[in-house]
Amino acid sequence: MAAQRLLDLAPGAGFRIDGVDWVVDEVQPQHGRVVLVSAEGRTEGRTVSWLMPHRPEPLAKAAETSGRDGRRAQPRTLAYLTPLQLQRARLRAEHVREAVTGFRDGHPAKARPGEPRAEYDPARTTLMQRRRTKARELAGLDPLEAELLGLRRMSERTLIRLSAPHVEELVLACADGRWTRRRTGRVVRPEIREAILAVRQESVRRSRISMRGKHRLLHQYMAERFPGFPTKDVPSCDTLARIWREWFGPGGARQRYLGTAQMLDDTGPRVVVHRPGQVVALDSTPLPVKLRESVFGEPVSVMLTLALDLYTHSCCAFRLTMVSDTSVDIAMLLRDVMMPLPMREGWGEEMEWPCPGVPADIVADFAGHKVAGLPFFAPETVTTDHGTPYKNHQIVQAQDEIGCNILPARTLRATDKYAVERAFGSLKTMLLEHLLGFTGTDVADRGADPEADAVLALGQMEHVIATWIVRIWQNHALGEYAPSWEPGGHHSPNSLFAAAMHQGGWAMQIPTPERYTSSCASTT
Repeated sequence: MAAQRLLDLAPGAGFRIDGVDWVVDEVQPQHGRVVLVSAEGRTEGRTVSWLMPHRPEPLAKAAETSGRDGRRAQPRTLAYLTPLQLQRARLRAEHVREAVTGFRDGHPAKARPGEPRAEYDPARTTLMQRRRTKARELAGLDPLEAELLGLRRMSERTLIRLSAPHVEELVLACADGRWTRRRTGRVVRPEIREAILAVRQESVRRSRISMRGKHRLLHQYMAERFPGFPTKDVPSCDTLARIWREWFGPGGARQRYLGTAQMLDDTGPRVVVHRPGQVVALDSTPLPVKLRESVFGEPVSVMLTLALDLYTHSCCAFRLTMVSDTSVDIAMLLRDVMMPLPMREGWGEEMEWPCPGVPADIVADFAGHKVAGLPFFAPETVTTDHGTPYKNHQIVQAQDEIGCNILPARTLRATDKYAVERAFGSLKTMLLEHLLGFTGTDVADRGADPEADAVLALGQMEHVIATWIVRIWQNHALGEYAPSWEPGGHHSPNSLFAAAMHQGGWAMQIPTPERYTSSCASTT
């Protein structure tokens, strides 16, 4: 039986349907749709399920868009450029057009005041003369000015290359290639790879040594293991340092902690999070703001416990406790993850439930009150640290009642809860450090008397954090935490939750008080 061929739906891919050639202009994986453009310029949106029965025939791929392994390379687009880079590319394109046509916009009908200049007048100069003049003009610019404008190294040969007939999009051709593609991994020969991994294992057991020392170990291993290997092909110390950083990271940990972490088994399966509620991370930290028990109470320190959904990066729930959190606090935090957050006094309509998959009125009728714009769901897996409250039997009973799994993070593996750790840092820099009573990161960063600055009570701080989460955090751009199906898109926790509802639906279940009382009865 012939092997089934996969259909390429990446932007720029072409195929034929019923004798008509189409090119993929945009992919919307969250909706299962693609936008197609025909040779005549007609645009149509189709679903993937509609494409399958029509048996699209892939068109031949152009040679210039194919990679070394035969796969089509990702096309370059202006969307990859920042506003400053786009302005630089357009400025370079204007100089190229002036050298070719004598006009910055490329046509006499679009002539600007004073155009064409005498040295670029097509009636009195040839194409090569204009190119030489343009090259001398750009070479005479101040080096700093030319660097800021992106006009360095605009030689006559560069002008010829950019004005070649095969150049279709001049602005994109004028964009620096380093702006539109990332550096790929280095090609390392198998012998060098084996030697680098061997040096890595050796350096983990030893005390910390410099990169020069690791480079000497590399040469020593190559001389003993591969006697005939050319010495000139062994990477230099600087190249080894770059490879080391790409493969093993910056390596800023203490040597004894690094060695302990390397001895742990790290060959288990990886969890790929692809829906809300699949993995929720819990963690606690001292709140770096001094609070008062009441308006006239004494300044005290409190603990902040946060629950973060790893798919949408939504702060599903949080709790403030006067003392270290207990198993009851963790159990009630899980309850808050499953319950809709009621609207509070002073919250406007922009903070109500925004997700279009389920209207706010339906959620409000189901919950019995107006619901704020914060996702709620039943967690499937909860990742915690190794604190005593997370190992209590009451948490195990609550886990059985809810139907989720408590999965402790691995020892010395901060990456298991990296998202919630970053959320703590964002909360500190975006909100807490702007409040009175802020104590800083540690004692060395503390002010003269943060206790005297404390003015917020515990209830007031809880309201401030809740308002910040619903209004700011749930609508902020994720940046590097964008989803894998659209890494270049602009997404927020709320928009990711809405996209997930479009993809797989959402079962809105609000637990009753009786269901949760049974799991906490022994503690009350």
